[in-house]
Amino acid sequence: MADGTPPPASPADTILLSLPFEGRWLVRNSPARRVPSHGVDLFGETYAIDFVGVDERRGTASRRDWRTVLATEPPERFVGFGRPILAPADGVVVAVHDGEVDHEARRSQLALVPYALSQRSRVREGVGAIAGNHVVIAMRAPGAYLAMVHLKKGSLRVAAGDPVAEGAHLADCGNSGNSTQPHLHLQVMDSADLSVAKGLPMAFRDFREWPRGARQPLDRESGIPGEGAVVEPVR
Repeated sequence: MADGTPPPASPADTILLSLPFEGRWLVRNSPARRVPSHGVDLFGETYAIDFVGVDERRGTASRRDWRTVLATEPPERFVGFGRPILAPADGVVVAVHDGEVDHEARRSQLALVPYALSQRSRVREGVGAIAGNHVVIAMRAPGAYLAMVHLKKGSLRVAAGDPVAEGAHLADCGNSGNSTQPHLHLQVMDSADLSVAKGLPMAFRDFREWPRGARQPLDRESGIPGEGAVVEPVR
């Protein structure tokens, strides 16, 4: 929160995860701000959260130029693009999807207009057009599935049926699917099929959080990062 107070701890039945990366990431669309976090319950997104890679100065990209204001930008100029994405819990991979392109990023309001107008057509195209390249993991908690989406094309290191341990390198951060700039979208749900899944609440353990507007970080044993906070794991 803006005053440096962390969001309240999650209920005991919430699925607890580790942060799925190293380094610092900016929190967007946090369920600590609102539920459904992305404004809809479709595709199991009710409690989803987005993480955008940042540098030590909280910048999301290495440069700004005329393209930032007027056009699209290559995903390679963004800090998070290509960063390793790690398994946030033990489990078994039940679905993978690869082959979706990492498209141009959009910070420009002009470039965002045609993108916004394409949302309905993306929904009609189905899960691949929304999630892009993604991994779904069956967790140890009965009936809980973890989805990590918008992954980089060709970076997936696992296949359906593979057991994974917490911290394993699964893929790299990309900009595939319904994404305006490279980031990781993570959610827990009650089905491996994103087209029918319902979201389940989740929280994270052992992380350092710089709440939006705060200069000093908070070390948290568990909780949901606040909107606009910067987080990093404490391992």
